[in-house]
Amino acid sequence: MRSRTEGSLQGQRLVVVGGRSGIARGLTEAALGQGAEVVLAGRAGAAASLPQGASWIDVDLREEETIATLVSEAGTVDHWVVSASAPANGPLADQPADGIRAALDAKVVGPLLLAKHAVASTREGGSMLLFSGVVGWRPSPGLTVMATANAAVAALVAALAVEVAPMRVNAISPGIVDSGAWDRLGAEKEAFLRRTAQQLPVGRVGEVENIVSAALLALTNPFLTGSTLHVDGGGRWRP
Repeated sequence: MRSRTEGSLQGQRLVVVGGRSGIARGLTEAALGQGAEVVLAGRAGAAASLPQGASWIDVDLREEETIATLVSEAGTVDHWVVSASAPANGPLADQPADGIRAALDAKVVGPLLLAKHAVASTREGGSMLLFSGVVGWRPSPGLTVMATANAAVAALVAALAVEVAPMRVNAISPGIVDSGAWDRLGAEKEAFLRRTAQQLPVGRVGEVENIVSAALLALTNPFLTGSTLHVDGGGRWRP
């Protein structure tokens, strides 16, 4: 086993699947800043605007063959991060079967298949990090599919941590974070974030850096596995 410094990714190799902006980009830049080597992975054609120093491999979490290819091309890896998602928002009656399956593929089935292939090429002391979300613990009408997919991640990491040990497996469950994901609200964004902040015990919404620091902890703490870290500002308990 190579020498590791707890709290640091210096000299380690990460593969980040499913995200090039927001939280995933923040984590990528933090890892690069610590001296890690980072490979980003996602669907073909999505490799534009990579952070300087990162490389790219195509993968589709719906297709096991491409997952196996990713693992083969990535070589020996210290940490696997899956930040992929496939939103399926709106009334359940309006959700097509393909959309439901896509949401579960991104959060559950894809990570399962990645773990299946990746465990053999993960260095001793390495880990896998998944992303859940506060909706898994605080569902609301119109979010049944996403609540189910995110809640399933917690069960998945607990089971995988036992199945693939000593490889560690953890998850981060963010709350409402101003990561760019809410830009789709346009002029309503600021009002939405302000209302949310007023409802949270901490009195503010999250920032990318808050989630990145938790992710770095999960990746570098050798005594942490099978856990979901809730970084939600108390969002599970808001009125």
